[in-house]
Amino acid sequence: MLLSKGFEIEIYTGTPSGDVVGLSDRIVADLNGFVREPDSRNVEYTTPPLCQYEKLLCELVRPRHELRHYLRGLGNYTLVPGSTLALGDTDRFYRSDPSNPYHAYIEQTYGTTVVTASVHINIGISDPEILMRACRLVRVEAPLYLALTASSPFLGGKATGSHSSRWQVFPKTPAHVPLFTSHAHHIQWMEAQLAADTMQNVRHLWSSVRPNGDRRPYNLNRLELRICDLISDPVALLAVAALLEARLIQLIQNPELDPLILSELPQASRNHDLVALTDANEMAAASQSLEAELRHWQNGRPILARDWIQQLYDEVWPIAKANGLSCFLSPVKKILREGNEAQRWLRQHEAGQPVQQVIQNAIAEVADSEGILARDLCEPCAA
Repeated sequence: MLLSKGFEIEIYTGTPSGDVVGLSDRIVADLNGFVREPDSRNVEYTTPPLCQYEKLLCELVRPRHELRHYLRGLGNYTLVPGSTLALGDTDRFYRSDPSNPYHAYIEQTYGTTVVTASVHINIGISDPEILMRACRLVRVEAPLYLALTASSPFLGGKATGSHSSRWQVFPKTPAHVPLFTSHAHHIQWMEAQLAADTMQNVRHLWSSVRPNGDRRPYNLNRLELRICDLISDPVALLAVAALLEARLIQLIQNPELDPLILSELPQASRNHDLVALTDANEMAAASQSLEAELRHWQNGRPILARDWIQQLYDEVWPIAKANGLSCFLSPVKKILREGNEAQRWLRQHEAGQPVQQVIQNAIAEVADSEGILARDLCEPCAA
């Protein structure tokens, strides 16, 4: 029983030297499948919802391959990995659509704290009450997915001290989002936020995870995990998605796997306490990713992020195997063994490489690996 999956990929454009350059207006005008972000220095594409991981791999790689080809036609431009402006101008906002009033609001309210690149993972769940339960579970475990994907240790040419500088600065909105106890609770809460102007529109719910659909908050059909930094390696991204999907299949099979039921935190304040614990875990994961000390939602006890992920991996492995996705899940072990992108970059920097050299190396490596994937995988898929 595989669920449908899709990805929203935000990515920076720039030069092989690491300078981030705003080109989204030209890209959106000339290439199908790309949409602009408020700042012109990154651009977004979305994969169609699919169940099969093999097809998803092609849908992840092919648009980037086409975009690289287009950028070469414009000049000496390429794609820049990472989730923050590692070498870019962090003070000025480069508007992609000066006439868009929502973009104006974002620039005036948040400035460049929102000029980040990330991956949003969407998993199809049509039953609204199962979806709310899934959002509760994924919300309290979202810091684990950030720990696996952290790729933004640099900002403005310097190491920030955080593995995910993106999530450290990103303005979660509204400031407090509860665990939704039901679909009706979600609708009531959303309507109240819109009436109070704490949200500008139904899209303005910027939390680590949210229910999504064609007519929010009423018609919902998917869970959207928004906390992940941009992973350059699409095989690693599929592994993170497989971990999430296997956990959700486990939840569907076992509805009692619900933080509001299973947590040992005091029942009277459980919802509030779980949100506070999770917020603290998110900040710890943003700071130290896999090496962060978190507190488990079941009992509040401290546990290292990498140990918690290993426990989760072992727990869902039989489910992944039974559903034919264990081979896509297994690269999670490589991330635990070798570190996420931020950790690998920081090791290079600590060994003496300047930030610019680390980013330049990453740009070249990602371009090479994507070229190989596009050649070896996407053409057979297309055929």
